[in-house]
Amino acid sequence: MGMHLSDKIKNAGATGYILLWLLGIPLPILFLIFLLRGCT
Repeated sequence: MGMHLSDKIKNAGATGYILLWLLGIPLPILFLIFLLRGCT
């Protein structure tokens, strides 16, 4: 079957973090943003 909506959102979020990292944002800052947003 197809991907559920929550799976697509998680995948898009991970892709966003990878793109930010590739643009030069340090990993500790990305981790801090991840913690501040919540792990949902």
